[in-house]
Amino acid sequence: MKVYFIGAGPGDPELLTIKAYKILTSAECIIYPGSLINIELLKGLKGNLYDSANLSLEEIVEIMERYVKNGKLVARLVSGDPSIYSAIQEQIEVLRQKNIPYEIVPGVSSYQAASAKMGIELTIPEISQTIILTRFEGKTGGASKEEIQTLAKIKGTMVFFLSANLAENLQKTLGEVLPIDTPVAIAYKVCHKEEKFLFGSLKDLHSLLKEHNIKRTALIFVGEALKAVKENLNKRSKLYGKKLNV
Repeated sequence: MKVYFIGAGPGDPELLTIKAYKILTSAECIIYPGSLINIELLKGLKGNLYDSANLSLEEIVEIMERYVKNGKLVARLVSGDPSIYSAIQEQIEVLRQKNIPYEIVPGVSSYQAASAKMGIELTIPEISQTIILTRFEGKTGGASKEEIQTLAKIKGTMVFFLSANLAENLQKTLGEVLPIDTPVAIAYKVCHKEEKFLFGSLKDLHSLLKEHNIKRTALIFVGEALKAVKENLNKRSKLYGKKLNV
């Protein structure tokens, strides 16, 4: 048996992948982040449930090891997609040291769900062909002011995770290299019942978050592609252009 790190998606149980569902319904042990996922995902599961909110790394791995050594399947749920800010790497490294097999099962990221909810594409011909996923520098790490400004100059669609409480400094940082009327969007608790979307310009970023008392659990989108939320941009991909016979 092995440990499966499973992307739980953004919150909507219907966005769970088929593979993830099959593993969850077969697992004898399910470790989940209670404050980050929709508890509806756990309904009907037969395995023993462990909320990782109050567990240390050592305690989490001890539970995994105990079940695997007894021939039991372990599912470690993480919000969104495991490849983005899931903090699973430290768990993986301990499992490797103990020769415990593992597998990562991808999930739908909150930024993908937010884009779908807004009804737009983040990569639009002649406007943005780059998506930048990052976080602003805070107490627990992130990209520095200089790094963020370098990324912003690429003129891609920027998506900031874990940065809502740093919006004032983020706005100032971006405002030094981007026009103040650059479109922004705030996606709060995507795919949860409290879900909310706010739209404005870079100059409004901090005030929008403050007005709605949003300090966490929100994504910040920045870039010209966001204009597509409210207007047709009339940009065509060459993929669907007329074919010429030469």
